[in-house]
Amino acid sequence: MVEIAFDDFMKVDVRTGRVIKAEPFPEARNPSIKMWIDFGEEIGVRKTSAQITVHYTPDALIGRQVMAVVNFPPRQIGPFMSEVLVLGVPDESGAVVLVGPDQETPIGGRMH
Repeated sequence: MVEIAFDDFMKVDVRTGRVIKAEPFPEARNPSIKMWIDFGEEIGVRKTSAQITVHYTPDALIGRQVMAVVNFPPRQIGPFMSEVLVLGVPDESGAVVLVGPDQETPIGGRMH
């Protein structure tokens, strides 16, 4: 494990967003879902794709609050431009489980 300074951590902008649209991403190399996430007035709606098909369907993601890094540069994923990195952790088999607040929070809220 590499230690970092607190100032380095503060450069990473992690915000709460709400999934407003989700659809399958069959063009992706690995099974994935495309998501459009609303981060509120300051940031707006950003899109991403994630390999989360083991535990989630597009319909089940609508309305869900998630945490995402919003200040990474956009990344081309096949024909889709991913603008944020949704956070998750692997379960025992390595499938991604999304990270989000355990209570309703205002969208766009920055992680402290």
